[in-house]
Amino acid sequence: MSAIFWHRRDLRIEDNAGLYKALSQQTDVLPIFIFDSNILESLSKVDQRVRFIHECLKTLKKEYQALGRDLLVVHGDPKVLIPELAVQYAVSGVYTNRDYEPYAAKRDQFIFEKLKELNIPFIGTKDHVIFEKNEVLKADGTPYTVFTPYSRKWKATLQNEHLESFDVSSLKENLRKNVRTELPTLGQLGFEDTQIHPFPKTLVEDDVLKKYKERRDIPAVGGTSKLSIHLRFGTISIRKLAKQAMRTSETYLNELIWREFYQMILYHFPHSIERSFKPAYDRIVWERNEEHYKAWCEGRTGYPLVDAGMRELNETGFMHNRVRMVTASFLTKHLLLDWRLGEAYFAEKLLDFELASNVGGWQWAAGTGCDAAPYFRVFNPQSQQEKFDPKFEYIKKWVPEFGTANYPQPIVEHTFARNRAITRYKEGLNT
Repeated sequence: MSAIFWHRRDLRIEDNAGLYKALSQQTDVLPIFIFDSNILESLSKVDQRVRFIHECLKTLKKEYQALGRDLLVVHGDPKVLIPELAVQYAVSGVYTNRDYEPYAAKRDQFIFEKLKELNIPFIGTKDHVIFEKNEVLKADGTPYTVFTPYSRKWKATLQNEHLESFDVSSLKENLRKNVRTELPTLGQLGFEDTQIHPFPKTLVEDDVLKKYKERRDIPAVGGTSKLSIHLRFGTISIRKLAKQAMRTSETYLNELIWREFYQMILYHFPHSIERSFKPAYDRIVWERNEEHYKAWCEGRTGYPLVDAGMRELNETGFMHNRVRMVTASFLTKHLLLDWRLGEAYFAEKLLDFELASNVGGWQWAAGTGCDAAPYFRVFNPQSQQEKFDPKFEYIKKWVPEFGTANYPQPIVEHTFARNRAITRYKEGLNT
């Protein structure tokens, strides 16, 4: 029985749940990847995420070729290509791992219906989360909207079976013995072949996680895992990482649970992508100051910790977690600009951009989301700097002109901004 396995955000062979299911149920499985033209058309031609995927596919093809097989990589619209490939290879099933983002869900539903017309099942599997959809719910069957009780239920629900890996190696003979195919070049895909900054490694040492709680908020040290991009594109197994976290750092495990919490929120409350999770917060009247927004984007606000974070983001596609909170709070509270502007900017720039976490994080900072920071909580960027970068090590790395006459004055005064934000939020909520 022949089948297609469609790689998407799971660019690995090891411990791949959907691939394992396909190989367990079929004897002639063709692995494929599609560069989705609908997504690529909206991206900058130097988008480093495309280059990251391209590099991962080179590695993945080599892994398949080491098994005497290969990965077929094509470019186009999956809604057209999947049915065409299913017919071309006369398959009895198309397998993949589930994706919960709205575009993916709509695309997959369309493909499901098309394949149904061809009497070909479209089979999805849970892979990039430990718990999905309705697996962690309140006693009354409704989804959690507060993290702490969700995390308690998540941990109480966890069993060894949820962390068991899927040993694909024992089923490698069920991969299709097809002729090798070429990987399209970045140029053929319409992108520049330029690497701006090295990509993070696909592993984190136990020692980093053991010190994670003490060091994670200090942006000048390597205290975080840098694995978010690998979780985003599935070059590392969430089950493998969760097991490592369980033996090294509960604090880090909680960060993985936050990620799943936001995935669950996205699934149950898709309106939160475009509107405030709490509808009352859509009544807030935001400022429309393009100069302030531009200064924030470019790291020229006169608040060094904010500016360092934005410059790190612009140059590397990465920003330290603590600084993400500070920069987001600054945009929404100090500048009183719509959180959706910041969410869109991060979506464009972050290598590890994941819709659920990005929207969740921005709504948390703005006070508009589920389990969010209260609207009257306004980070003081100077206090944050004094606490987390007291020697200006992080700041001086990214803002070399700090402390000189070339560094700008603050574009807004903290006390004024804080009072304005609290007043504006109150007015909106009491309307």
